[in-house]
Amino acid sequence: MATTLFDDFNPISSKQWKQKIQFELDGADYNETVIWNSPEDIQVKPFYHIDEFSKAASVETQASNFKICQNIFVYDIEKSIQRAINTIERGAESLRFTIQNEKIDIQKLLETLPLENRVVYFNLTFISIDFVKVLDTISIQKKAHFYCNIDPIGHFAREGNWFTTSEKNNFETIEKIAKATTNLSLLSIDLGLYQNAGANITQQIAYTLAHANEYLNRLPTITKPIVFQISVGTNYFFEIAKLRALRMLFKLIASEYNPDLECHFLVTPTKRNKTIYDYNVNMLRTTTECMSAILGGADAVANLPYDSLYHKDNEFGDRIARNQLLVLKHESYFDKVNNPADGSYYIESLTTQLAEKSLTLFKDIEASGGFLKLLNDGTIKKKIQESAAKEQELFDSKKEILLGTNKYPNKDDKMKHDLELFPFVKIKPRKTLITPIIEKRLAEKLEQERLELE
Repeated sequence: MATTLFDDFNPISSKQWKQKIQFELDGADYNETVIWNSPEDIQVKPFYHIDEFSKAASVETQASNFKICQNIFVYDIEKSIQRAINTIERGAESLRFTIQNEKIDIQKLLETLPLENRVVYFNLTFISIDFVKVLDTISIQKKAHFYCNIDPIGHFAREGNWFTTSEKNNFETIEKIAKATTNLSLLSIDLGLYQNAGANITQQIAYTLAHANEYLNRLPTITKPIVFQISVGTNYFFEIAKLRALRMLFKLIASEYNPDLECHFLVTPTKRNKTIYDYNVNMLRTTTECMSAILGGADAVANLPYDSLYHKDNEFGDRIARNQLLVLKHESYFDKVNNPADGSYYIESLTTQLAEKSLTLFKDIEASGGFLKLLNDGTIKKKIQESAAKEQELFDSKKEILLGTNKYPNKDDKMKHDLELFPFVKIKPRKTLITPIIEKRLAEKLEQERLELE
């Protein structure tokens, strides 16, 4: 009878592992020494064992299908066309255009691009029926997959005002666009705003679900997938679990409205932990964040160039960011296995706990009147600020480390003359309906102090 290597070893129970760890601690308290609490109040244990594993999270991810996405800000059409063609030739599989002016000649922008069967995202900072109708026609002609990424609630949260005069008018316009188009997806949810402003992971998931629920309630005609524009941070396993938990919970909530409604994850590394000093470390941060995105189930990943905080868009920064994803996909084989996180007791446990805590918070939001009500009365902003302040305190006290910034800084590093962009929070005095949610990096205050001393 054939035997395996495992036949020579007796299984070790969870209890035996814990006893061995307690022995090695030589009297130190087990709970205080090797268990730590995350900002989401999740206790992270030193090991996870099948003895304590009850049920796998019900979520499926398709790592084999993830696309490498290139961000392109459209200002000069000719330059944008050339950049799109070049980036496709060099390995990008999808494109995300940011368009701030509805007078942009969208027909000219897209007519020469190879778009058949290609996924293209359009981040529109305006709402226009005529503009989207043109996109719909082009998508049919080009046999392309277009996502418009229109997010009135996200615009309201970020800018403090709606696209148009009233809340009601925004939703009515979306309804009209949905009836006038047939081939493209309209809605997006920008949960990157919550992450970059300092919300913890439970808040990010719950606010996103409540944000989505407002659309599901108000726009019953929406049947195309909703795009979730997600930012991932540096807490590697938690971010994998965040994406898995979000997909699982959206499916649960959407099933109450339309069982066939899908979500589509477009993921980008966060700006919150990025720095202008020792900026090459940003490449290490974005690499692990892209890994989390892929393993967590991103449909597309748009990497953040290492110099995006202080340089205008440039070919070198774009190429490095794109190459990071090309290496992960074609040399590290991240696209070879679907559901890659399955079987990890740790990730499964995190997914379940984050889902449970987020669902509880989501229910509290709905019981309090819904996301828009809490956004209007300032509750959402206040809660995010409280979480952001706790994280800022950890950074300021050097309990949360950013290498090269609050630990092991290079005193000879100078940045004042390299800043092409203003890398800090911009103040734009204007009349708004609510106080906007503001994105802010952890290192801003420290970097401003260093710049003043250069």
